[in-house]
Amino acid sequence: MSKRILVAPLNWGLGHATRCIPIINALISNGYEPIIASDGVALTLLQKEFPKIASVALPPYNVTYAKNRKHFKWKLIKSTPKLLWAIKAEKKAAQAIVEGLNISGIISDNRLGVYSKTVPSVFITHQLNVLSGSTTKLSTKIHQKFIQQFDECWVPDVEDTPNLSGTLGHTNAFEIPTKYIGPLSRFSQQECNIKNDLLVLLSGPEPQRTLLEEKLLEELKHYTGKVVFVKGLVEKEQNIQIMGHLTVYNFMTSQLLEKTINESALVLSRSGYTTIMDLSKLGKKAFFIPTPGQFEQEYLAKRLTEDGLVPSCSQTAFTLDKLNTIDSFIGLSFKGFENNFKALFGDLF
Repeated sequence: MSKRILVAPLNWGLGHATRCIPIINALISNGYEPIIASDGVALTLLQKEFPKIASVALPPYNVTYAKNRKHFKWKLIKSTPKLLWAIKAEKKAAQAIVEGLNISGIISDNRLGVYSKTVPSVFITHQLNVLSGSTTKLSTKIHQKFIQQFDECWVPDVEDTPNLSGTLGHTNAFEIPTKYIGPLSRFSQQECNIKNDLLVLLSGPEPQRTLLEEKLLEELKHYTGKVVFVKGLVEKEQNIQIMGHLTVYNFMTSQLLEKTINESALVLSRSGYTTIMDLSKLGKKAFFIPTPGQFEQEYLAKRLTEDGLVPSCSQTAFTLDKLNTIDSFIGLSFKGFENNFKALFGDLF
């Protein structure tokens, strides 16, 4: 029998789930049997991508963001008791899954409670340092304490410079075995004709996803080019609306999204790390609007702008004319690194 590996991404936006897609494919290619575990839209997305793979639901974190940037951190702090309960509940659920489904190993993408003392357990994160303003040292220490429950930590980046994650994924003070496994992306670059002037990609917890959607739909009424707008709402059925020069999707499967990104001249999105990895793999030009108050996305957007790669601005400051600055930036590209999944899996499982 093939060894069963539990793959458990956090349901916080779609990035954790989508960057697990190449890992799930690699497990299959190397003779393992992946079992998917998550909740909410992350679980739904992976069920759509892998309809023949078994999946189980985990207790939800149910995190929402504040409407006001100033209240972002304090709303998360207020949610701490609920988060700790969810982590405790998913730890119990994970052990039951390991025993009930004869699991041989665990790959957890930022689910802090999905590990086991009886099988090898891996934690995937690009945040060895958790930026939170004045509380960065504390949030980093707490995060690293959770990660120490795992056997290994995999960082989806390269160890040397240049790299994609910067301060987030690189630290000298970490006591758990850490491997830099290279950027993860489900996509491949394709030679094709450009059909769309602009592709809008939305994702992330509410209410900020909806607030940005409403703002951009209003702004793009005055855009003269062809726009594809993906809301990032993973629902039972795919819905498509055509509104003049805008074609609006509730969501896209990986195959269609890969094709659409390759066929788009520019991408407008959040500065989530998975999005950055995807656009780097495809060599695209972009404009980033970080989620208000999310220090990680604000840091990544600022870093890429200062490096002359991708322009960005705050959500409140965005206007349509900001897109005119994209031509002055180089765009994203990260080539020459191949993920050696066979060695990673073989060393642990």
